[in-house]
Amino acid sequence: MLQYGFLQNAFLAGIMIAVVAPVIGVYLVLRRQSLMADTLSHVSLAGVAIGALIGTYPMVTAMIAALLGAVLVDTLRRSFKAYSELSIAILMSGGLASAVVLMSFNKGASRGFTSYLFGSIIAVSTTDLLIMAGVVLLCGLFFWFFWRPMYVLTFDEETAQVSGVPARTLSLAFSLLAGLVVAVAMPIVGVLLVSSLMILPAAISMRISRGFTMTVWVAVLTGLFAVLGGLTASYQLDIPPGGTIVLLLLVVLVVVLIVKRLFSLGAASVGTDANVLRSKTVEER
Repeated sequence: MLQYGFLQNAFLAGIMIAVVAPVIGVYLVLRRQSLMADTLSHVSLAGVAIGALIGTYPMVTAMIAALLGAVLVDTLRRSFKAYSELSIAILMSGGLASAVVLMSFNKGASRGFTSYLFGSIIAVSTTDLLIMAGVVLLCGLFFWFFWRPMYVLTFDEETAQVSGVPARTLSLAFSLLAGLVVAVAMPIVGVLLVSSLMILPAAISMRISRGFTMTVWVAVLTGLFAVLGGLTASYQLDIPPGGTIVLLLLVVLVVVLIVKRLFSLGAASVGTDANVLRSKTVEER
């Protein structure tokens, strides 16, 4: 199937997104910002609508909208410190409402919007690949230089500030990076499911990994498995790639939870048997 150019583009794009999205997702989960990806995806959809309306490349306007949304999320989060989730609710509703209204002005583009909503393996162009490669390179440089400060900031923002970490600037930079990743991932998994490619690999990894670094690596490997398997199944079965990737991740999550539960029951049973044997030994003595 890789003899087709559009599938080569789809797999290259999927590999790049599967490498960076789970890393962003791990940080979002640990920072209690799991819904931030959903918010930025809705804002990005408004950017796509603007691009279609004014005849501009949609991914560029989606990235601009996502960057503005990231700034607003960070600003509102600090304005409502006691109710930080309000920023997410406000922007999510605002972004989706703006997208719906803007789409109504361009009724002829509804078919193109469908690929952005649910993802499409034929929606990735060479220009998309170049933009994705730029975002992946930017993510790599960011985590290369700020891996340790981000680690401290993620687990304890106050300690990070005391240690001299520019917490506010670094937090804003991370939000901007998350917005870019959300915007460039839309052609593969779609606006409605892009957050799942970030959050689900992180959730799976956190159930089976020990230590932060191992969690990140397992999340990336899980994302790669889901994207490659989902794109292959999408081509073979002629089904939407975004939904296929997310369903595959959900299956993996369910299997992991079941296996963990069985191991927990087994360990509890072994512990109980050991206690019984120990008590009997004491009685015999």
